[in-house]
Amino acid sequence: MSRLFSGPNETERQWLPGASLLPVFLFTSGIMGFCPHAAAQELVPISLVDIGQGRGLSEAATSLGLGGYELADGTQVRFSDWYHSNFPELHAEFMTQLTEDFGIFWGLGTGEQGQKYTIDPSLRLGFIAQAHPNENSVLSLTVNTILGGKFTEKTCNADYGEIGGVQEVNCRLAASELPPQETLQYLATATPNLIRATVNFRTNF
Repeated sequence: MSRLFSGPNETERQWLPGASLLPVFLFTSGIMGFCPHAAAQELVPISLVDIGQGRGLSEAATSLGLGGYELADGTQVRFSDWYHSNFPELHAEFMTQLTEDFGIFWGLGTGEQGQKYTIDPSLRLGFIAQAHPNENSVLSLTVNTILGGKFTEKTCNADYGEIGGVQEVNCRLAASELPPQETLQYLATATPNLIRATVNFRTNF
């Protein structure tokens, strides 16, 4: 059995969710909070569309925390210690209505950091446009995209003794029979649903 060095946990203490996106949020809210054609910078309608915490790739990180193994010295390794965060990702999305039939979606995700994974901060953008084929019908197109938000699993350094020495390895597979180098191809990576388009038609009889 290898001896695993899980590494220091200083990133968990120093990382502040959303800090890198705060200037973007302030700039975006400042731009979208005012109508560019209003001489007095009159406020335009802004609605909260969605807000949540610990969804999506944050849930994927939690699923990696199932299981564990025992090291050569008897130490119990629990994956749940590596794949959780004291600050699960928080995301919020808003809509700024520019005209009666057109609005812009905007928002951000704070990202998330655990001992053995990271979720990058994300920027959420999109729009909704409506048309009226007749006085009783509405045709709408909604497009949303997420920029950033990538999930990346980190590696560990494991001591395989005199034969193997210290090698980089997939933390979850350090106790497996796979050679350390082969375990790296099973590191988890994922990106959010980047582009989503929805067409909706509604009519009244």
